[in-house]
Amino acid sequence: MARGKLRIYLGAAPGVGKTYAMLSEAHRRVERGTDCVVAFVEHHGRPRTEVMLRGLEEIPRKELEYRGSIFTEMDIDAVLARRPQVALVDELPHTNIPGSRNAKRWQDVEELLAAGIDVVSTVNIQHLESLGDVVESITGIRQQETVPDEVVRRADQIELVDMSPQALRRRMAHGNIYKSDKVDAALSNYFRPGNLTALRELALLWVADRADEYLTAYRSEHRVSKIWGSRERIVVGLTGGPEGRTLIRRAARLAEKGAGGEVLAVYISRSDGLTSGSPKELAVQRTLVEDLGGTFHHVVGDDIPASLLDFARGVNATQIVLGVSRRKPWQYVFGPGVGATVARESGPDLDVHLITHAEAGKGRGLPVPRTARLGRVRIIWGWLVGVLGPALLTFLLTGLSPEVGLANDMLLFLALTVAAALLGGLVPSLVSAVAGSLLLNWFFTPPVHTLTIADPKNIVAIVIFVGVAVSVASVVDLAARRTHQAARLRAESEILSFLAGSVLRGETSLEALLERVRETFGMESVALLERESDVAPWTCAGSVGPRPSQCPEDADVDMPVGDHMALALTGRVLPAEDRRVLAAFAAQAAVVLDRRRLQEEADQARTLAEGNRIRTALLAAVSHDLRTPLASIKASVSSLRSDDVEWSEQDRAELLEAIEEGADRLDHVVGNLLDMSRLQTGTVAPIIREIDLDEVVPMALGGVPENSVELDIPETLPMVLVDKGLLERVVANLVENAVKYSPQDEPVLVSASALGNRVELRVVDRGPGVPDEGKDRIFEPFQRYGDAPRGAGVGLGLAVARGFTDAVGGTLNAEDTPGGGLTMVVSLRVAEERAVRPVPSTIAMT
Repeated sequence: MARGKLRIYLGAAPGVGKTYAMLSEAHRRVERGTDCVVAFVEHHGRPRTEVMLRGLEEIPRKELEYRGSIFTEMDIDAVLARRPQVALVDELPHTNIPGSRNAKRWQDVEELLAAGIDVVSTVNIQHLESLGDVVESITGIRQQETVPDEVVRRADQIELVDMSPQALRRRMAHGNIYKSDKVDAALSNYFRPGNLTALRELALLWVADRADEYLTAYRSEHRVSKIWGSRERIVVGLTGGPEGRTLIRRAARLAEKGAGGEVLAVYISRSDGLTSGSPKELAVQRTLVEDLGGTFHHVVGDDIPASLLDFARGVNATQIVLGVSRRKPWQYVFGPGVGATVARESGPDLDVHLITHAEAGKGRGLPVPRTARLGRVRIIWGWLVGVLGPALLTFLLTGLSPEVGLANDMLLFLALTVAAALLGGLVPSLVSAVAGSLLLNWFFTPPVHTLTIADPKNIVAIVIFVGVAVSVASVVDLAARRTHQAARLRAESEILSFLAGSVLRGETSLEALLERVRETFGMESVALLERESDVAPWTCAGSVGPRPSQCPEDADVDMPVGDHMALALTGRVLPAEDRRVLAAFAAQAAVVLDRRRLQEEADQARTLAEGNRIRTALLAAVSHDLRTPLASIKASVSSLRSDDVEWSEQDRAELLEAIEEGADRLDHVVGNLLDMSRLQTGTVAPIIREIDLDEVVPMALGGVPENSVELDIPETLPMVLVDKGLLERVVANLVENAVKYSPQDEPVLVSASALGNRVELRVVDRGPGVPDEGKDRIFEPFQRYGDAPRGAGVGLGLAVARGFTDAVGGTLNAEDTPGGGLTMVVSLRVAEERAVRPVPSTIAMT
């Protein structure tokens, strides 16, 4: 059975017309003869939407009872039994009533699709799971009903239902979305122009990304190589030189001129050894492009211009940014350069920008070679000069200037031999020397056109020519190889120096180090493998790149590290001289892995030590602080149960009061222990909403003696965003702690004031105070300061207060009270700093 197709109408906010558009689509399909039914559509009392339901078949809903109320949900069994061609299912992120077959409506839709039924649904951008934090930062409301992005991305069609913020607000004001008694609250809160504009931009960008995925898939399926400039993508070609930073910044400025522009920095290395770019400079440039919102790519290719153009066309780029060549003017005799070649071959659909920089025209210096060999291209040119050069020179001398003289002829042939040595090394220069000597004998030494030499002086001259040619070729070849070896050693030393520096600084993570190995040696993937014994299977401790090797035997290059660890590289076989640097990388990878594991063990040990410290303190505190009220309760109960003593009513009342006080103290201690446990296990889930401090603070003073607290909470204070219950516990613990340390005749002052975008609640006592070095320590668990009485608690009150304050997004700090004492300052967020106040829960957010 073929899977059904999913069509989604995506909106930026409630009321843009998603449900209306879905119902309009249903009417069009019914008119075309399609079997289309309404599985679940909620019109929310909107008359225009309700009218659109007329003429469409509706599947009766299923009634469910929950907490004494009756709710209706989509009857998925009825829809499956009806088996229409198309089913309309509104509000895809909706959470079903407990007792339903699936927890979420999108799971119901998955069942319909699996049954071969096409589904048309709706969703708002704020309900996408990945955008929850972003939407909350914009609107101040955390969406409880969400749908996984992948569910929406898998839809066969996504249509954006768009509307300008002004038009949506007009629709709201006309009563087309909510009832008139809710319009003002909605317009001044959730539906403010700034909120709607930001949500609209989110929706447009999300749909644009989805459209880009469709375009990429289409181009791949249809093998489209021509660039379609649907979106500005700027490729920056990097050489590993210092000018790369300038190019990246310029490309970022170009991308900012067009909405949604992307920057892709690419470094292309040859496939025959160590890369020529500075690893340290490339690392800096990678960080820079990522900080600017771009991406860094590493490509292996021998033809730099062709590889760059292939990459640009592969990512559907519209522009390429390159730096002006660093070569000196005379170096252009060897070719036009990468920039000119890319500009010539880019075609009309790809713009090329050549950016000037401070390094332009200063020369590239000695290139950092990839091996000690001269390279295939240079050897080919050496052979061409060594073989064809003497023949061409002979033609020129015999046809154009036959009277140059034998000595000059020999010097010209000697120059060709030196050129062959410079380009191709020793062997092409020797061939050039032999060919030159034969041509000199045949064409320029009397008698000509014979190999006979009549004059003995000419014999000596030719012998000297051959000897000088061979000697010069050997020296030039040796010098060229030494130069290349020195340059290679410079590259190796730079890599090893940077590697050693990262070891000392402890900066390199395992993945970053393996990525450096992959880029340095031009590999496809790199993996660090290990095993417990010689017969145990290999496991991957870390890898980068596609399809890393799972065992050293499958890799193109493997570098053992000890007995049970190896670095496996896939991509090509490395020459022997590259393995020295690879061995250093492998040793460093093992060190990084060991360091990471030691760090993990240290963290675990630290956690265990902290837990052990807390357990020890808990046992020490509980052994006294729990037993003291229990002992008081037990003594009072035993006294009341005693038959030997006839207690008066006053004595019985005192014993019962002692029992009640002991139970209250015991309840307080256990409550703090439970709160601390919740904080340490991360199970505190605050419910943030707007409240007035004068609603919470008085309720927190129920456990303190009368006349021991003085309140100063102005009614004009702005509302704050907190969890009411958690804030009440914070204030109660702080006030109780302050009363405990304050003198009997000095009441604790609880005051509040607004300061910028915060509201500060202060609990002021006139007790002995706390020195500066102890102000942070008093917030640690199981801490008492000074001569606090042992029976007053286990030292968790302030720790719980700070933990709850952090949980609601506030801060709690201790300050000195002017004139003596301690002031606890609770700083809370003002509600107006959030984007809007929450829309009342009775408003349907669809």
